[in-house]
Amino acid sequence: MTTVQQAQPPGLYVLFFAEMWERFSFYGMRALLVFYLTKHWLFDDRMATGLYATYGSLVYLTPVIGGLLADRILGFRKAVIFGGLLLVLGHFGMAIEGVPAYVLDGEVVRDQVALQIFYLSLALIIVGVGFLKPNISSIVGELYTGNDARRDSGFTLFYMGINLGAMVSALVCGYLGETYGWRYGFGLAGVGMLFGLVTFVRGGGLLQGAGEPPRSVALRERKYFWLTPTALTYGLSGAGVAAAWWLMQHHAVVGGLLGVGAAVTIIGIIAFSLLRCTPLERNRMLLVLFLTAVSVLFWALFEQAGSSMSLFADRVVDRQIGETTIAASQLQSVNPGFIILLAPFFAQLWLKLASRGIEPSTSVKFALALLQVGAGFVALVIGIQQSSEHGSVALGWLILAYLLHTTGELCLSPVGLSMVTRLSVPRMVGLMMGVWFLASSGAHYVGGMLAGLASTTSGAGEESLALYQDTFMLAGQWGIAAGLVLLLFSPWLTRLAGLQTPDRPADHGTTD
Repeated sequence: MTTVQQAQPPGLYVLFFAEMWERFSFYGMRALLVFYLTKHWLFDDRMATGLYATYGSLVYLTPVIGGLLADRILGFRKAVIFGGLLLVLGHFGMAIEGVPAYVLDGEVVRDQVALQIFYLSLALIIVGVGFLKPNISSIVGELYTGNDARRDSGFTLFYMGINLGAMVSALVCGYLGETYGWRYGFGLAGVGMLFGLVTFVRGGGLLQGAGEPPRSVALRERKYFWLTPTALTYGLSGAGVAAAWWLMQHHAVVGGLLGVGAAVTIIGIIAFSLLRCTPLERNRMLLVLFLTAVSVLFWALFEQAGSSMSLFADRVVDRQIGETTIAASQLQSVNPGFIILLAPFFAQLWLKLASRGIEPSTSVKFALALLQVGAGFVALVIGIQQSSEHGSVALGWLILAYLLHTTGELCLSPVGLSMVTRLSVPRMVGLMMGVWFLASSGAHYVGGMLAGLASTTSGAGEESLALYQDTFMLAGQWGIAAGLVLLLFSPWLTRLAGLQTPDRPADHGTTD
């Protein structure tokens, strides 16, 4: 019998390893970020989680623009390469940590030059992700035809590559950063990004034409200050970096920006769906938009892993195993580790269920994801209620929460990527992939507000445990309630989009 791996297009493996190294860099930095903010720069919990949320929001906001520019001007390949270059610069910039903050006469003193380099480095990463993240996923989608049953399986395997990089980076970068110095963890993340960029460039021939720029004479004309549209796009990205640098220091503005951006994007997509699409295309575009909106809640809960759950692990979880104490940042490797173990199982599961005609619809998979992420927080609440007399929570409860969050993630994230490339009108795939990441942007902002509920100045103790218990209980209730409602309406959503099975929709033509 042919295995899933052998059946996949060869270009998938180039993208697998390129994205693995890119995610190595991204998650290596992410594992350290909230600890870097609280321990090196001495920001309080609310400020640190707010900065983390602002960064996460912007990282997932820029793919809307990056996807649109790739659709219209650059093509997916050029966008990925340019984004990779910006990411290399940003990650190496993070290694410049300056003098650690200190308290003098009750005031926190910070190295302002190093702090500005830190914000600039984050800005380069933000814009780099905008160009790279949606477009490498879109190239994966171009490797398959619309009716290819391998699509969800291929995206699941691609997602395993993402998490292989995330798991190794959390272990290695987290250990180096917390043990030997932040610059070593951040510097290694930059090396990983450089490997990812080289892998993508050298393996481009195996993509067999996927991701090429639009074939338009107008794109080669020098009509903007004697610049081609491509050259102008590269030039204006500098303004994008400056804007991201400013926004990182004025994160109160980001909420309004997200609200306006989301409103304009949603109205534009609805208008396009109603005015430029056939009825079947319209229903499918609206289904993608609705389920993308649903994913906001999932990611808002899931992304507590980088903020409130990280601080929870650092302060109240017993991380002692034998003679070894695990660094809190290293625990962020648990989620990607579970994905590596479980992704092949899920990839095979969807194929086997599809062959029998009983594969759950995309909306059912999303509902299952919400139920599981909610159950993960309930597990943390139970762990808190059973904490020791010293106020420490057993590590097993955190591991169980990560397991439930991971199985939920596998029901939503790779399936969502596949959904966007499969059901969107072909000429809108790059933009819709950007909208998928826009949902994560809003989720980070909402998640930052949720993490703020668990902010404490007392570190460990009964007060902190009570705050974490209340916050995690609220998160669990939201996830489970939303999952049940979506499960109830899933059959209607599937019929509305004219889907017989989630993997084999009828071909839909485009209307110009």
